[in-house]
Amino acid sequence: MYAKTFVYVSNAQDGNIDAYSMDQATGALTSMGKTDAGKVVMPMALSADKKFLYAVVRSDPFKVVTYAIDSATGALAQKATAPLPDSMPYVSTDRTGRFLFTASYGGDKAAVSPIGADGLVEGPATQVIPTGRNAHAILIDRTNRFVFVPNLGSDQVLEFLFDAKTGQLTANDPPLIKTHGPRHLAFSPDNKYLYVLSELDGHVTQFALDQTKGTLTEVDKVGSVPPEAGLVPGVPQAPVGAAPPPASAADDKPKIWAADLAIAPSGRFLYSTERTTSKIALFSVASGTGKLTYVTNFATEKQPRGIRIDPTGTYLVASGEKSDRLSVYKIDQDGGKLTEIGRYPVGNGANWVEIVEFP
Repeated sequence: MYAKTFVYVSNAQDGNIDAYSMDQATGALTSMGKTDAGKVVMPMALSADKKFLYAVVRSDPFKVVTYAIDSATGALAQKATAPLPDSMPYVSTDRTGRFLFTASYGGDKAAVSPIGADGLVEGPATQVIPTGRNAHAILIDRTNRFVFVPNLGSDQVLEFLFDAKTGQLTANDPPLIKTHGPRHLAFSPDNKYLYVLSELDGHVTQFALDQTKGTLTEVDKVGSVPPEAGLVPGVPQAPVGAAPPPASAADDKPKIWAADLAIAPSGRFLYSTERTTSKIALFSVASGTGKLTYVTNFATEKQPRGIRIDPTGTYLVASGEKSDRLSVYKIDQDGGKLTEIGRYPVGNGANWVEIVEFP
């Protein structure tokens, strides 16, 4: 008997969320319709108990919407909205499900909002922290003690201590580690390593996480974009809704523009996306050392923004901001290679992907 698996995709331009049921035996998706959210709905996160979906709207007034997930049907029901202090391109929760984390690329800040005992986010942020330029993500480690915020424009990852009782973030010592153009993060299943994707050069940097202090040490750096792709390093993008930066002489050359990364539940494979070439890169992960080896890349939806692996590690779902289709791939359990299962209609500006499974 297979579990019930549901897939949600935010459609930024349409202002809604597509929902699908996934056949766990085949990976095939069946559309369950759309749910209104708000223009420029982008990042989403599941609650710790999987009963709620949090979706962030990046048009004014900036807000987070809480949806209850029907475990039998996967249907979403809006239960609450709460203001956010800025346009936030990333959202996550702590491991207890009591606090919501958001980060603002254009506003150079991170924030903590309370989650009620009922799973709803109804009040404003209780802590707003200035960051370096272009905070692009915020993620807590698997022990629920350490939080990391990559600042793409300042070439650094901020390191915080987290108090799970109060929800307060405090700068660690040291408060940051330098690395080029960091965007998104993923922890190894054993919590020993943090992998950081650079939007600007496509490298994935492996950091060792000190389990006592919560500080990072660089271990290795591996490229995701092969030289034959013909791309040059990218530059920080303007925030959503802002004017693009002034043109330069190098603007006629296609640039690296990496977006998302995901690690398999087994910890054996890691994937990242590059939007200019519309590719998904595959890395193998060495047992014990966590070191990455670039394997190959796969063509995917145009301008891939979000990828997510289902909880069983069997399938990967990819969205493309300039595609009207969603791709589902089966993951080869020996080598991690992707085989396309099918493509399915999705809304305009398909962005974030979340997958939830119920017994």
